[in-house]
Amino acid sequence: MNSAAWVDWIVAALMVGGAAFALVGSYGLAKLSDFYKRLHGPTKATTLGVGGVLLAACVFFISAGRGGTEQILVALFLFITAPVSAHLLVKAVLSLNAADRPPQPPDDGQGRP
Repeated sequence: MNSAAWVDWIVAALMVGGAAFALVGSYGLAKLSDFYKRLHGPTKATTLGVGGVLLAACVFFISAGRGGTEQILVALFLFITAPVSAHLLVKAVLSLNAADRPPQPPDDGQGRP
């Protein structure tokens, strides 16, 4: 096999892997029970699934000699914003639902837990 065939196999494997992660994440979003569990699946799937697809595109465009900087920048933006947005969503829900908050540690009488 020539080098172009190897690149095609690598790109295909990365695309299938990324699509599999996205499929598992969407299944988790549909089937898990509460908000916190539902949030976990798609955030991991977004990071790994879209990351795999972007890596496949990057490998493809670099092998074609057309660069791959756009895909790297999109992946960098995604890897920074996905965890931050998930964290902010959880903080917002915790501030709304007082019953879901963890209990405060006991006070020792001197203002220290």
